[in-house]
Parts: sequence; C-alpha cells; structure tokens
Amino acid sequence: MTMVEATMVRVYLSESDRELNPLLKCLHEELKVCGATVMRGVAGFGQTGVVHSARLLDLSTDLPLVLEFFDRPERVHQAIERIQEFVEPGHLVTWNVLVAPAQLN
Repeated sequence: MTMVEATMVRVYLSESDRELNPLLKCLHEELKVCGATVMRGVAGFGQTGVVHSARLLDLSTDLPLVLEFFDRPERVHQAIERIQEFVEPGHLVTWNVLVAPAQLN
C-alpha cells in the first residue's frame, strides 16, 4: 500500500481555556481539516508547575485537553497560520506522518 505524507498537529489546552470551541469550529467549518480529536487528560502540568488532576472525589474543572488533527502538509501550514490566535505560544507541536491515501482529500 502506498502511503501519503501528512503532518500531525497536537495542541495543548485546558478545560478552562475558552478557545476550544472556536478552535474546533475554525478547523471544521473554515479550514475543513481531515478530522480532529479532543482528548481529556487525567493529569498534567504546564510552565507554572501547578498539577491539575482528576480525583475520584474531587473532579477538577480544569483538566488538560489535547486536540489532534492531521492533513496534507500545505493544508496544515495554512491551518497553523490561522489558528495561532487560539493557541498560546509553545502549546502547538507538529510532526510528519504517513497516512493511507483515502484519508486525505
């Protein structure tokens, strides 16, 4: 099977960030990336060193979130240019991946 080069993007957010819904709307409706997934973390910390975690008896409302999406490198480059207003510096990483061609439009 021939694979196609793509770029994976990971954006680090937290539940208290108000950027998630506008960011998803932009990726879906405006940029039309292949797809996006948001994952909720059970624990994490950032530059401040404050640990946010989910405990059985104490459900935090500020857990870490990770948003991932992928697409062709040129579309990802355009998407990154557009979504920078939603993402704090240092909270976005990318890497190259190989994808089955049917996944990319």
